[in-house]
Amino acid sequence: MNAPERKPPTSAFVLAFAAIYLIWGSTYLGIRVAVETIPPFAMASVRFFIAGLLMLLLLRLRGEAWPTRRQWRDSLIVGTCLLLGGNGLVAWAEQYVPSGIAALVIGVQPVFMVMTEWSWRGGQRPSAAVFVGMALGFLGVAYLAAPWETATASSLSMPGLVAILLGCLCWAFGSIYSRHAKPAAPPLVGAAAQMLCGSLSLGVVAACRGEFAVRLNSISSASWWSLAYLIAIGSWVGYSTFVWLMKHSTPARVSTYAYVNPIVAMFLGWLILHEPISPRTTWSAVLIVVAVVIVTTQKNRKRAPLPTEPVEPATLHPSPVRR
Repeated sequence: MNAPERKPPTSAFVLAFAAIYLIWGSTYLGIRVAVETIPPFAMASVRFFIAGLLMLLLLRLRGEAWPTRRQWRDSLIVGTCLLLGGNGLVAWAEQYVPSGIAALVIGVQPVFMVMTEWSWRGGQRPSAAVFVGMALGFLGVAYLAAPWETATASSLSMPGLVAILLGCLCWAFGSIYSRHAKPAAPPLVGAAAQMLCGSLSLGVVAACRGEFAVRLNSISSASWWSLAYLIAIGSWVGYSTFVWLMKHSTPARVSTYAYVNPIVAMFLGWLILHEPISPRTTWSAVLIVVAVVIVTTQKNRKRAPLPTEPVEPATLHPSPVRR
């Protein structure tokens, strides 16, 4: 009989949660700066290819097993949903939507998670309170988009907002799929395989759009530094930490990053890029954060653990997106 796995110390959880709170909040700013001179899908493809390849090579040197054929297949599905659908669409949208607003819209991710998990085989119907939370979340996004103000300078890019919401849906599907995929690879190996497979899907889209034809001398130093930050901090530290948390903590607890990321992203966007924070943005933020609190706390209270828990290598929702 295998010995029970030791629970990590409390300090490890504190550091891990602090990492995804702060790092994933800052990656929206990094993406915003990177896509100023690097095409979005090419940028994301390069980011995750370098991060995934170096991580997998390092893990192999440490003696970790190579993913099986089935694990590679699952990594392709999950990586395409999370990194092409979730991250790639957000990177494209941030050409037109401020980084803080993008993070705020992605704050409704738990809503998509609840609906996707409900629609999955064996999923539970959300409570009435969760439906109220989801309604508040969509009201917040609608008020933020302000389609009735399309003729004014304060209106936001509707295609950009739609792309972000579609990215949330892709992230939710990939997350739920990854939780049910068996047998799962070890957490870090799974994260590296997902990044490599996601970079392949992103690269196909970038090639079809002609994004790799960009001249290197046209890329600003700020974009290069942002790309390096996204690789080293956003992917190696942030993404891997999130996958580790999904194995050792509960989805409801991990999803609390959705409370903090928009605040961090909006503050950094205002501080560094001078992105405006209007009263409409503030009230939208209140609605969205309240919605996320309702949905996540209700999930934690009502939802019984799935037979497959503790959760294997998986990703639940951004940073962009996510993260």
